[in-house]
Amino acid sequence: MQANLTRAVITGGVSGLGLAVATRLVAQGGKVALLDVNDEKGAVAVAGLGAGNARYFKTDVTDENAVANTLAEASEFLGGLNAAINCAGILGAGRVLGKEAPMPLATFQTTVMVNLVGSFNVGKAAANLMQHNTAGDDGERGVIVNTASVAAYEGQIGQAAYSASKGGVVAMTLPMARELSRFGIRVMTVAPGIFWTPMVDGMPEAVQQSLSASIPFPSRLGKPEEFADTVAFILATPYLNGETIRLDGAVRLAPK
Repeated sequence: MQANLTRAVITGGVSGLGLAVATRLVAQGGKVALLDVNDEKGAVAVAGLGAGNARYFKTDVTDENAVANTLAEASEFLGGLNAAINCAGILGAGRVLGKEAPMPLATFQTTVMVNLVGSFNVGKAAANLMQHNTAGDDGERGVIVNTASVAAYEGQIGQAAYSASKGGVVAMTLPMARELSRFGIRVMTVAPGIFWTPMVDGMPEAVQQSLSASIPFPSRLGKPEEFADTVAFILATPYLNGETIRLDGAVRLAPK
């Protein structure tokens, strides 16, 4: 996909990894629709990216109909849709057997709804639009990039809900890629390790240093720009399909 022709919807697009992707794509001449639930950050993000390059759409990714309607609106603004990047996610931390009581089902359910069902909702709505695109090189009509986590493979204590949701994203990648191949739509997933995000920024310095020390090399937290580089690489490389790429400095999470 030519960078300057990228027309992308990005969930979780007003901060963190999503905003880094949006910034990268706009810098390459693309246009982006930012799907999120934070109006204030949405306005700031659009101001920084330029109103002609970006638009914010308040969207609950767990709402099937709302997602389909928003993507139709976003496609109109973008002048077409050929990329969908799922970065929206929540931690949903909590032990299965907490100190006070077992984890409420609502905690598990909400985490899976946002991280897994949300990715599915956006992916299928995007594919429904992309299938009508004019085929480009190799017959490509669009690309869907999901965000998982290394916790999909080595979930820590307290990450049962989060790991289950991200493991689902990993497991969904190949069958979705296989099915959508006949439409010329690729499906990829990135599984980041420990990255600088607003959440990490608020942690005590000692905790930040401890996290950095746990990463073999480079022994530091990942930069959102490195995640954006990876997404840009996926969009530009047609032979990448149906796979999850770990982006983690060789880290393997300890039990806790």
